Amino acid sequence: MSIEVRIATDDDLERWNGYVAQSPQGTLCHELEALRVQAEHADAKVHPLIGFKGQEPVGLFPVFEIRKQFVTTVFSPPPHLRVPYLGPAFLNMGKLKQRKRERRRQRFMDGCFEWIESELNPKYGHIRTATAFEDSRPFKWNAYDVTPEYTYAVDLTVGEEDLLMSFSSDARNNIRNTDDDAYEVTVGGPEEIRLIHEQVTHRYESQDISFGVPVEFVLELADRTENGHVRPYTLRVDGEFVGGILALEYNDTTGRWMGGVRTDAEVDVPTNDLLDWAIMNDGLERDLETYDLVGADTRRINRYKAKFNPTLETYYSLEYGSWGMRTVASLYDSVK
Repeated sequence: MSIEVRIATDDDLERWNGYVAQSPQGTLCHELEALRVQAEHADAKVHPLIGFKGQEPVGLFPVFEIRKQFVTTVFSPPPHLRVPYLGPAFLNMGKLKQRKRERRRQRFMDGCFEWIESELNPKYGHIRTATAFEDSRPFKWNAYDVTPEYTYAVDLTVGEEDLLMSFSSDARNNIRNTDDDAYEVTVGGPEEIRLIHEQVTHRYESQDISFGVPVEFVLELADRTENGHVRPYTLRVDGEFVGGILALEYNDTTGRWMGGVRTDAEVDVPTNDLLDWAIMNDGLERDLETYDLVGADTRRINRYKAKFNPTLETYYSLEYGSWGMRTVASLYDSVK
């Protein structure tokens, strides 16, 4: 039986978030409300592709169409919002043997490529997958350039003491030896989101880098997502904001999305160590399994992240288009 790929119907959309939750590749930003927020702030049109084998769903692929000066481009996720992962999410393939799993996955992807080509005919495309996306060959076979990217993931299932003991000595000492009365870490709301966003923006601007993510996008994502959570962790000293991290939580994973930048405040506390530990501690208490440090491709920053003894994980950037259109890629890469 062949795979039917189509734009999700109203009935499909009612079940969409449930499908996302079932998929190993599903993330908070795959959820329907999150897709709509992304489309609004990227000035894009989202096409929620879904595939069926008979009545059984086999995959989701949200595609964002952006038209500029009569040129059509496609993205997943859209540019300029720093959404870490999106791309295809597969369903009901875990119990299949390798040959059947590959065939079903390939037929779903072929159907998506055919729809994109016939309905949109883009000049350029850029996809960034989730870490659970393991096989980039369907894209390679359809003229996409495949680039592996990397992130760090901390295993939270080992328990608090074993987790802490796996850290580097300086991280352990920073966490254990900082007086609890010297600081306060809390999970806030819109005000804290604004504080973290402003701090990150200023940090980027001080390095002559445009951040560009609208704070309204983050606020709406936090307000409208159905099952995931945007959790703003802030650290204060004597009641004054010092630093923060926006974490994206979905299913069994929490991720270090924005923040954790160097603070300008003159305080004698290891701000980011304490923030990261607070997020991990929360994850332990709520039986989460993974803390995604979101990114392991920047040598300077990796030294900090590696001290939490993470596992290196791979995801993929997938790019399509003529060489003349690759100038678009430089704009995309600069804000991913």
